[in-house]
Amino acid sequence: MIEIDVHNKDTIKTALRVIGKGGVIIYPTDTLYGFGVDAANDNAIEKLNNIKGRSGPLSVLAPDETTALSWANISLNEAEIIRSHLSGYSTMIYKVVNNIVSHKILGNDHSLGVRIPHHTFCNELSKLYPHPITTTSVNRHGGTALNDPKSILKEFRAEIDLFINSGRLIGNKGSSIYQLDHGKLIQLRS
Repeated sequence: MIEIDVHNKDTIKTALRVIGKGGVIIYPTDTLYGFGVDAANDNAIEKLNNIKGRSGPLSVLAPDETTALSWANISLNEAEIIRSHLSGYSTMIYKVVNNIVSHKILGNDHSLGVRIPHHTFCNELSKLYPHPITTTSVNRHGGTALNDPKSILKEFRAEIDLFINSGRLIGNKGSSIYQLDHGKLIQLRS
């Protein structure tokens, strides 16, 4: 397991290499620390599911609105609804086109949670990697999201390949979650 500071000049390069080899990283976002793997790699998804102790839908990072909407399989009106709510603190769930990510992380209706964070590291990583990268809170299924590096490493050191340390993330909570359902936006978590 490698630990590297988020401000180290080699952090992005190291993260890209680890994810590209099917590894699991923990990285800081604008809300919490997140688990990241190549969202198109079934083996990496399986590793992440084993760590979290669950399977099912996961969210991914998008570097910008254009990319996020290019993955969508929705109407123009629905795209406008999404556009008005895409921000760093929100995850939008909507139907996506085929072959964007592993089927293992899609919802039953072929939907995907997509997030555009306001965090330099996340944006740079998602711009440079050729596939979407997962973003899911650092915890076991049903547990509290961890925001302290000591706690994170104590719990997950043996199961991850890279920890990108940004210190303790204070006062942050997970992103708000909205789902687009037949042209209507439903808030699932605030």
